[in-house]
Amino acid sequence: MKRVLITGASHGIGAATAKAFAREGYRVGVNYFRNPAGAEKVVEEIRNAGGEAEAFGADVTSSVECEKLVEAFLSRFGGIEVLVNNAGGALKIPAGGFIDMPVEYWKSQIELNLSAAAYTSRIALRDMIARKVAGRIINVSSIHGRITWVKRRMLPYSPAKAGLEMFTKALAVEVAPYGINVNCIAPGFILTKISERYTPEDMAAFRRKIPLGRLGQVEDVTPMMLFLADPEKSAFITGQTFVIDGGQSIFGGIDSMLEEA
Repeated sequence: MKRVLITGASHGIGAATAKAFAREGYRVGVNYFRNPAGAEKVVEEIRNAGGEAEAFGADVTSSVECEKLVEAFLSRFGGIEVLVNNAGGALKIPAGGFIDMPVEYWKSQIELNLSAAAYTSRIALRDMIARKVAGRIINVSSIHGRITWVKRRMLPYSPAKAGLEMFTKALAVEVAPYGINVNCIAPGFILTKISERYTPEDMAAFRRKIPLGRLGQVEDVTPMMLFLADPEKSAFITGQTFVIDGGQSIFGGIDSMLEEA
């Protein structure tokens, strides 16, 4: 029996990941916060294709809600083999620079992009360890945990994602004796509904910075998700971050983006 819980799965990469796991025979937990309709649509698509899925609402910036989320998933499906910590983002950046940034915004972004993964992982790990399964935790970072961007201010998003990659390494070491692997995926520019906020000129500029000559699709990310979840194919891989960006981060950060500033 294979079971996976995916946070932030009502749209974008999370939704595509949920459907990809379902096609592989996983029973899928679809977490959402502000988009119940999106989550229910994902669940409906999975069920219509013959799979099994359930939607679970929770604000993953809250440790209490994260615990309730994982416990609800365990109650519904009886156990967990794979946890995908996908929830994240930095959509509502306040005006002004770092020195003007409200402390509450900083805290909320660290909670969403770093702490949430810890909150869900600790509960899921209890089940994995108790049942002695070769569990898998997959964290979703970003290339902006490694490079910064002139056009869009990256505080505190970038340091939070960098922290997520180090969390991946540290946790991987701690749970390795239990046969549990922890890895991370760092996508570059991936086309989702959120991409609609960019102008055609923006999109053309982004495309010029990608050596493979195109913008990423969610289908470029999901195969790595499935690979890292497979206890045989990824058996000797842990504590690693896999960049999926068409080569975008090869150019580095600030210098490669100056013409877009």
